[in-house]
Amino acid sequence: MTKNWNNNANMSIFEHLEELRQRMIFALIIFIIITIACFLYNKNISWLLQQPANGIKFLQLAPGEYFFASIKIAIYLGFIISSPFTIYQLLLFILPGLTKRETSFVIPILISSILLFFAGTFFGYKILAPAALKFFISYGEDIIEPIWSFEQYFNFILLLLFSTGIAFQLPVIQILLGITNTISSSQMLRYWKYTIFISTILGAILTPSTDPLTQIFMSLAISLLYLLGILALKSINR
Repeated sequence: MTKNWNNNANMSIFEHLEELRQRMIFALIIFIIITIACFLYNKNISWLLQQPANGIKFLQLAPGEYFFASIKIAIYLGFIISSPFTIYQLLLFILPGLTKRETSFVIPILISSILLFFAGTFFGYKILAPAALKFFISYGEDIIEPIWSFEQYFNFILLLLFSTGIAFQLPVIQILLGITNTISSSQMLRYWKYTIFISTILGAILTPSTDPLTQIFMSLAISLLYLLGILALKSINR
């Protein structure tokens, strides 16, 4: 099969490594710039992240807790926001060595993966986080006043958003299994009963909270994503 080589096809291994190094340095610079920008606008970002727990009082339980939490938030967001650019740089590096057929699969899969991850974080922010926090706030509110640690709250939120973004990669995994002929869309559809059971387990594992409402929402999302992956794979096979 003919390779889709560009003008750099005859580069030596050292030249390829140098190109990769330059692209990674470029991606690192973008990551640093975005991280610094997130740190400078940390108050605005912190306000946004506090919205799911609207009305809760936060405490700084140790010297510098807010400062170190701000650094953690900036690094996390810097990594997430710069990740599409990093993937783009890697894509530019590997595309010349791929066939046209491989390229037709790789690019849509990578784009879909990025979009699904951000869709997952949005779902976690708008649906899962408010549901989990509402449960924790209402449970025992007539006995204990909810006053939370600033850092522990953001650890909870960031873990929830990240785990939800990862869970939303399910259709991409299904497509990869399908195009490599590991399992067909018909077989996936045949095992839908097992998927409901597994999605319930995954919902419990991936959500940092233990409340049933959040786990139900996550299980439903995983089940819908599973069906979406089957439909996407059937469309590709056609």
